[in-house]
Amino acid sequence: MQGLAASCKIVLVMFLLGLGLAGATADSRRRVVSSSPDEPCKKMTLYLHDILYNGVNNTANATAAPVTKPTDLSTSHWSNGTFFGMLVVFDDLVTEGTALPVGDEEPAARAQGFYFYDKKESYNAWFTFSLVFDSKAYKGTLNLMGADLMDDETRDLSIVGGTGDFFMARGIATIRTDATEGYFYFRLKMDIKLYECYV
Repeated sequence: MQGLAASCKIVLVMFLLGLGLAGATADSRRRVVSSSPDEPCKKMTLYLHDILYNGVNNTANATAAPVTKPTDLSTSHWSNGTFFGMLVVFDDLVTEGTALPVGDEEPAARAQGFYFYDKKESYNAWFTFSLVFDSKAYKGTLNLMGADLMDDETRDLSIVGGTGDFFMARGIATIRTDATEGYFYFRLKMDIKLYECYV
């Protein structure tokens, strides 16, 4: 019995030490919560560039690929073919300006995740992705998710967390379709406002 009691004490000490280390990391930053929607603790504007694989000749440039096909439901019952049920995985470039990076120019971040078309009658998608920052300006991630109601001029995605420079961040990314080229390219303008930050 004494061996069991000693083992329990060691486990308890290690657990408390772990809590202390976790608390020390969180305590080194100060939590800032905005008191007004007009005054976020951090804001930025970024552009997401999605280049969908067209199945033929854009293999080198494509940053997104469908991993499922549209269902018969989306193409046989609706004349506009809404891609209902199609899932797309992406690793998109994210820039501070509207232009795609040229040559060795680094993007501001990468958007990595997926979207799927989830409405039968018209275009509508649901996104979940991480903005992955690895630059001189920022290191870490912002995690976004929500409905992209494509018929609306602007849509809000929730920022549900973050890491690194965006540790535990919360906020809203207001997106708008900034440019399209057929079915195979779109650019989203993202106005990001964080209302809970750790600095």
